[in-house]
Amino acid sequence: MNLKRTERGPISDWWWTIDRWLLVSSLLLMLFGITLSFAASPAVAERIGLDPYHFVIRQIVFMVPAVIALVAVSFLTPRQVRRLAAILFLVTLVMMVLVLFVGMEIKGSRRWLHILGFSIQPSEYMKPAFVVMAAWLFSEHMKKPEIPGNIFAIVLFLLVSALLVGQPDLGQTMLVAATFGVLFFLSGLGWMLIGGLGALSIGAAAAAYLSFDHVQSRINRFLTGEGDNYQVMQAMQAIQHGGWFGVGPGEGIVKRSLPDSHADFVFSVAAEEFGAIFCLILLAVFTVVVVRGLWLAFRERDEFTRLSTCGLVTIFGLQAVINIGVNLQLLPAKGMTLPFVSSGGSSLVATAIGMGMVLALTRHRPEKRAGLEFNLSSAPTGALTPAA
Repeated sequence: MNLKRTERGPISDWWWTIDRWLLVSSLLLMLFGITLSFAASPAVAERIGLDPYHFVIRQIVFMVPAVIALVAVSFLTPRQVRRLAAILFLVTLVMMVLVLFVGMEIKGSRRWLHILGFSIQPSEYMKPAFVVMAAWLFSEHMKKPEIPGNIFAIVLFLLVSALLVGQPDLGQTMLVAATFGVLFFLSGLGWMLIGGLGALSIGAAAAAYLSFDHVQSRINRFLTGEGDNYQVMQAMQAIQHGGWFGVGPGEGIVKRSLPDSHADFVFSVAAEEFGAIFCLILLAVFTVVVVRGLWLAFRERDEFTRLSTCGLVTIFGLQAVINIGVNLQLLPAKGMTLPFVSSGGSSLVATAIGMGMVLALTRHRPEKRAGLEFNLSSAPTGALTPAA
């Protein structure tokens, strides 16, 4: 792309104002996802009677709208990001209610809607929308304390959590709750409220443990090591088998026995076939996205932009930590995709929308610089004199 700084236009302005570290890192993770789909998914597809490259083709097909969404959303202004989030939140809220009644039931959970031949998981699209809406409500309260934005944010959180628990999807509930807690803390609310939210979270976790047999079973297996730990043990053996440089593309064994090796356990496939060095590179790219995003966020003066960016980067990073932690037996087993890498259309496109929002919010906007230059040139000389 040969664009000069002196050229004016939407494409030129976008190219010179976008954070290219975040952009390149996101696209690189998508390419890793395609590569690992070739490595992990053929065995899964053959085992369930599909064409060997069914999931590979599916990943490539969904990568097209994902890249389009990433770039298109990154053109938006912060106000347009907020409007997009509001629309997306309302649509996904309706879809999540429908899921409870007409959703596809898979492994005892109703999380997907079948629309026009595609399976859509509304909760994936809800996550970036909810983060931006909660950030906006918190920021409004920070600007004008008389506006009960924090109360409205808590109501939205409870509504979303109730719909997630109803599916049930306790992993996504915990992810949303942790991100909401970060926003709650960054918004500067009192320690009493933060402590209350923490106590509520502990109580909710205890209730989930006592109410859901599969949650209790997974936690017990993680703590005691007893019971059916086949999947996590296989994943850990694959990581050990790979060593530093891996056994080679296509030579892994874990994908032949794990039903979700292309999704939840794709990190183990990467470790076995490409080695620990490749996994460290993968972790480095995730780290760049999170650290760069937080660094840009804390440079922002606008509260909405700062909170939204922090929240979006946090939910992205936490999801990666949970997925990798399960693969390394550091966390109880939980079905959660590795952002941009695991197979899954809804996850890929929704993550792209969220990262597109981050790119849009962190852009160095020409109109802001132009406005500053105008104000400085038109201001009286005395107005530029520093205060004593």
